[in-house]
Amino acid sequence: MNLPSETTSFVGRAAELREISDLLARARLVTLTGVGGVGKSRLALRAAHRLQDEYAHGARLVQLAPLRDASLLGHVLFEELNLADQTLRPPEELVAEWLADKQLLLVLDSCEHLVADCARLVRTLLGTAPDLRILVTSRQPLGARGEHGMEVHPLPVPRPPTRRDAPPEHSDAVTLFAERAATALPGFELCAPRRASAAAVCRRLDGIPLAIELAAAQLAELSLEQLADRIQHRFDALTERAGTGTAALPRHRTLRTAIGWSHELCTPLERLLWARLSVFNGGFDLGGARAVGAGGPIPAGEVEQLLDGLVAKSLVRRRSNGGERPPRYDMLDTVREYGAQWLHELDEEYAARCAHRDHHLDLVLQADAEWMGPHQVDWYNRLAAEHANLRTALEFCLSEGHGRTALEMAGALWFFWFACGFTREGRHYLGWALDLCDEPGPVRAKAVWACGVAAIAQGDTGAAWRLAAVFREAVADSTDPGAAAAAAYLEGAAQTLRGNQEAAAAVFASVQEPPHGGGAFPAARFLNQVTTSFVHVHRGEFAAAAEVADALCARCEKLGERWMHAWAEYTRALAAAGLGRPAEAAAHARSALRGKALLHDVIGVGMAVDLLASTTADSDHGERAARLLGIGQRIWQTVGLPQMGMPELLAARERSELRIRSRVGDAAYEAAYRAGLDIDPEEGLDYALAPAPEGPEGPRAPAPDRP
Repeated sequence: MNLPSETTSFVGRAAELREISDLLARARLVTLTGVGGVGKSRLALRAAHRLQDEYAHGARLVQLAPLRDASLLGHVLFEELNLADQTLRPPEELVAEWLADKQLLLVLDSCEHLVADCARLVRTLLGTAPDLRILVTSRQPLGARGEHGMEVHPLPVPRPPTRRDAPPEHSDAVTLFAERAATALPGFELCAPRRASAAAVCRRLDGIPLAIELAAAQLAELSLEQLADRIQHRFDALTERAGTGTAALPRHRTLRTAIGWSHELCTPLERLLWARLSVFNGGFDLGGARAVGAGGPIPAGEVEQLLDGLVAKSLVRRRSNGGERPPRYDMLDTVREYGAQWLHELDEEYAARCAHRDHHLDLVLQADAEWMGPHQVDWYNRLAAEHANLRTALEFCLSEGHGRTALEMAGALWFFWFACGFTREGRHYLGWALDLCDEPGPVRAKAVWACGVAAIAQGDTGAAWRLAAVFREAVADSTDPGAAAAAAYLEGAAQTLRGNQEAAAAVFASVQEPPHGGGAFPAARFLNQVTTSFVHVHRGEFAAAAEVADALCARCEKLGERWMHAWAEYTRALAAAGLGRPAEAAAHARSALRGKALLHDVIGVGMAVDLLASTTADSDHGERAARLLGIGQRIWQTVGLPQMGMPELLAARERSELRIRSRVGDAAYEAAYRAGLDIDPEEGLDYALAPAPEGPEGPRAPAPDRP
């Protein structure tokens, strides 16, 4: 992801920031190590913000804490770097290829649970991308060649006063305490009489930022003097009990003691909720908290109040999503780990994970049922936010042998894999689940179909054709009204991607459209209709293509649906271009582009931009068309298979380039194309969506500047 903004103030660390800058100037791999809660992630993020302008392609953050399945490391990089993976090549290879010409700072955050895999990853990336720098945070070094380590120490604390009336010296630890105390207790000020107590608290907590923040949160219920006194007594008692046996790791002991003290200050029900919520990965919303946290002594109606109590104690963080979307919550890793251990000791771990699984299964089944409707974008945003939890739920099912549930969940997520840029991940889970559970029936059939549509998105027509045969056999006795249409889509789409338009037309002509509603495949008739329009275009039947696309647009508008509507607008644009109406074609292509961008459908975005370039090439804006081709190429680079490998689309792009070169000349074409290729994808989308300016460019128009 691009660097997120910091949500709380950043205190101190000036010397560490200078050291990171110096290390990155000399080394290509720098690892920040230190105990949990010491502030490694915050420091790395602040360093990246300060240094990003020194890199031509800026700085990017990849958060690895939510990842548990190391085989998905490449998939997570694609997701966090806002790329799309539609090919059959290894994802880490594709990431390295994308980074090959980038001058970029890549931050890999929280690698300690994937040390060996991250070491292998950085070797691959650094070996391919000569101008890449990588900043890692981990509780231990990666052990990779060329790695330069830097241990992150706690914040400086004031030394004990040498005389009773001496004012405490300034320290970053006390500054942090004062700022977080003001959050817990509005109006709190660290006046001189209080400074000595605050300094004593920070010394006792060894300057560990997380421990200080947890202590400061207690000021909502305790006075500063009470806080200082209780912390001192607790740590004295701990030292007496521990003797010398725990002296080897004093900072680990300090943090764990601070979290344990926060745990003791919670009510019994808050502790239980904390433990149950530890099964979430990547955060949760209130609905998820109720589904997993309620039960036994916790009524569903009390979860929100208990959750507010954990937020007030800084054990759970509330994240606003802005606008009308409800807030999400998360825990720092060290806090979540403490809750997970407590959950295990309560012998509730399996039950909580089952509740987590069931909640997310219900979620994806509802999303599947409502996908072809007015809440499509909302569902995409919600599932994107739950992506790490979906992985966790699927991995739990697969590791525990719950194959049928894994099939049901992965199959219901067909649209997430197919339409939203996660095809490789979808095939990974679907293949695993299909191997684990061979129980015939509708659930398995849906998973086979989902695997087939993911193969189509990757241009893997051979696999799609094989899966179509498996699917037809699976639904041979089905009464599902959409099963035949679903099978026709797999077969017809595979044929059209191979360039066999006559065969594709025959497939679609042979199937009757299922009645509206019902069944497990409500999208099949829409997919068949838009692919039929596409086939008409490539057979030169532009009026027929427009007629089919117009009917599909009307159907989608009636439902309030966006994804298929955008595809219909795309084929509308193709038909208008074929009928010699470039302005109309450009308007439809921009409409398709807006719809595809909403759902991270990178293939659709790339195809729409290519079409915009083609329609613009037929106007008096040749250099704009060249820039659009460059923007499109940048997008296809993230996909890995330009134009999905389809012969007609590859030929159309080549014809566009030749027409533009003939209009503006090779030098102007190259300059404008390069300008488009160098634009950030988000800026490129803004440029593509803007209508072309009125009037011709003129015979000597210079290459356009970057917008």
